[in-house]
Amino acid sequence: MSLTSAYQHKLAEKLTILNDRGQGVLIRMYNIKKTCSDPKSKPPFLLEKSMEPSLKYINKKFPNIDVRNSTQHLGPVHREKAEIIRFLTNYYQSFVDVMEFRDHVYELLNTIDACQCHFDINLNFDFTRSYLDLIVTYTSVILLLSRIEDRRILIGMYNCAHEMLHGHGDPSFARLGQMVLEYDHPLKKLTEEFGPHTKAVSGALLSLHFLFVRRNQGAEQWRSAQLLSLISNPPAMINPANSDTMACEYLSVEVMERWIIIGFLLCHGCLNSNSQCQKLWKLCLQGSLYITLIREDVLQVHKVTEDLFSSLKGYGKRVADIKESKEHVIANSGQFHCQRRQFLRMAVKELETVLADEPGLLGPKALFAFMALSFIRDEVTWLVRHTENVTKTKTPEDYADSSIAELLFLLEGIRSLVRRHIKVIQQYHLQYLARFDALVLSDIIQFLS
Repeated sequence: MSLTSAYQHKLAEKLTILNDRGQGVLIRMYNIKKTCSDPKSKPPFLLEKSMEPSLKYINKKFPNIDVRNSTQHLGPVHREKAEIIRFLTNYYQSFVDVMEFRDHVYELLNTIDACQCHFDINLNFDFTRSYLDLIVTYTSVILLLSRIEDRRILIGMYNCAHEMLHGHGDPSFARLGQMVLEYDHPLKKLTEEFGPHTKAVSGALLSLHFLFVRRNQGAEQWRSAQLLSLISNPPAMINPANSDTMACEYLSVEVMERWIIIGFLLCHGCLNSNSQCQKLWKLCLQGSLYITLIREDVLQVHKVTEDLFSSLKGYGKRVADIKESKEHVIANSGQFHCQRRQFLRMAVKELETVLADEPGLLGPKALFAFMALSFIRDEVTWLVRHTENVTKTKTPEDYADSSIAELLFLLEGIRSLVRRHIKVIQQYHLQYLARFDALVLSDIIQFLS
């Protein structure tokens, strides 16, 4: 990718804008799903007895509803058309926004492919993260859309009322109705659409491999490496904690799992042709039973993946991998995370004690504080996600932790230390930039010239 084409197309800016917009659309789909699944908050005319024939007719004929020749079926809609328009406008416009969001996402993905962008989380962190976030957000929007049971009725009824009131249907209805039909089986349609993007998506995901393997180490490996310990090597206590991939050190494991699971669901072709993709995918499948789409809405990782791959030819081995990975998660992951939480309680307690006693160490060792916060967050969110969703297990104790409050207390302790001594961190790194980084940069520039 040439820098000129990247700047000319403003790819980073578009990714940022679309990710923000996608989050807004996703929240609205969540709210519609939540509202329509509860009889207390459902639009009132969806519960009226007199409206039932109209609702059945709209659902059956959607999207080809003949308003003018169906007065016997749509009489109740005609009587309440103004009220229906008033009540359903926000719902309908939210569905239209999904359609427009989809158009802009595919326009940008195609531009990125045409520019032959290279994604590597270790080189262009923000660009790669934004790209993978957009794919996950877009997929989550479509999956939530397909989970709204009344979507056809809401869209069809609004269009009927619009035609009765204005003499013509809404201009967006034809395309919107077709989109809703296409995503009745969302993953099947999404995998067809993402086929051309496999190279870019798989390249971005493969750049996570080393990082993901390292972040999935067990408590024993952490203990052997004396992770987060400031006193394990006293002579190096004031040496700055460095990393070539600083932002990656505290990237959420749950975020990476979403990228990998959804990325390989959409671009599954590379799983049969690339052994590295297979290794990363299988490792991810062995980490969690559920990943979060938004709030309490989750994706049941192994079931969804197995259902999709079972319908595809040549994926027998991948289906076997899924079943094997699910057994591994059920048998081992609860204890694996329990041991990690036990280690973090001890390690972070030691870290907090040292930093509280010598806050000046927050300058060179700020990275340790952020890593501790990140690791605790990962373990707490994993436990919450699985406690809420795992219903049948032979080891329920693996999904309950009576000491979780202590971990949250330590998290708050580290957070408070960082906030209280933020000027120490700022002053240290300003001096570091001026006295060390500037000299190194000068040497690099001279070498380049």
